Amino acid sequence: MNKKKDIWIAGFALFSLFFGAGNLILPPTLGLKAGVDWWIVVLGFIATAIIIPILAIFAHAKLQGTLYDFGKKVSPTFSRIFCFLIYGIAVAIPSPRTAAVTHEMAIQPFFDTPPILTSILYFFLVFLFAVNRSRIISLIGSFLTPIIVLILLLIIGISFFVTTGALRASTFESPFVDGILEGYQTFDAIAGVVVGAVILISLNYSNYATFDAKRTLIRKAGFIAGAGLLFIYGGLVLSGALFASTLIGNTTRIEVLSGISTQTLGSFGTTFLSILVSLACFTTAVGIVTGTADYIKGICNDSKTAYLIAAAVAAVIGIVIGSYQVDAIITLAVPALMFLYPITIVLIVLNNLPNRYTSKLVFRGVVSATFIFSIPDFLGFIIPRENLIGIKNSIPLAEDSLGWVLPAILVFILINFGARYKKSK
Repeated sequence: MNKKKDIWIAGFALFSLFFGAGNLILPPTLGLKAGVDWWIVVLGFIATAIIIPILAIFAHAKLQGTLYDFGKKVSPTFSRIFCFLIYGIAVAIPSPRTAAVTHEMAIQPFFDTPPILTSILYFFLVFLFAVNRSRIISLIGSFLTPIIVLILLLIIGISFFVTTGALRASTFESPFVDGILEGYQTFDAIAGVVVGAVILISLNYSNYATFDAKRTLIRKAGFIAGAGLLFIYGGLVLSGALFASTLIGNTTRIEVLSGISTQTLGSFGTTFLSILVSLACFTTAVGIVTGTADYIKGICNDSKTAYLIAAAVAAVIGIVIGSYQVDAIITLAVPALMFLYPITIVLIVLNNLPNRYTSKLVFRGVVSATFIFSIPDFLGFIIPRENLIGIKNSIPLAEDSLGWVLPAILVFILINFGARYKKSK
């Protein structure tokens, strides 16, 4: 057993499981709009697209259980509902989105075939990978990730030499906040709690039997994946900023990415991009389907039949929703994200803090405050926004869809302060 090799393979696999459709198509458009403020956007983007997801991996290393363990301090019922929502949204939105992106960027430019055919073939292959459960980390980390990274480095590296380097003015009013909110769209906080469990269960198939050995490997793999994501995100955002003057007519996220790949890799740009998109999206879909099936298997007394049925159902859902256009799926995702993402973030953060600061009362109080103060953000996508002006104006940061942040911090401090005061008395 080569521990260093295992750590790098796990880190590469984790990078690929994170790096999917949203991670690829969102950063260049951010750079295009940010212009000279591209680095500020990057800071916001990495907060929700790197730091929080990697903290989810560290939480898995600490808990070494399942997704259920993330919310069990709130209550068993809450945690079951949370798991159901997380896995339900994962298989209904980010997983199908990978198939939709693959069709629009890797299939449509070459073949005049319907999206449903792409979805069927795509999720059939995803299902085959999920069936070969014990080999997933090795297959992704050793073979697929190096190809993804190589193509990304080519696009980013060449972009520095084929542009004038002149940056446009930013179109964002709050680049940092816009970067944070766009990071939501990667679904990586949700991906972190899902694929972290995939890595953990995969280690059970290896020689890493002890708690400490698995914790060390998961943490180091998380650092490797985080460093890789930081470099790639920064490069893609900067590439979008550098090519802004030549991409003004490209309105959609996919058109922006396609334009950059064509200008950097020339006539081979479309081909390389097709390979990149297919692999990046595929690995993420495998992680989501496998993670969902692992969870269902766990609550069904480790039934292999339950695992196969769950993987098959997740694949069928992916086929149906994945046949829609990417922008339609992203639009569908926003309300769900505004509702579930803040709760996921606070659970990730709380599970990384020392136990003496995270009692059951703290979990319940912080999660309740987060839920209540994120309701206006959720309602803003269902009812006219002007009906919420009064509420938004009375809650700090609510105009930036971050109204839950300060209440969650305040409740955390007050409950801990109260507990320390009571103990001292």
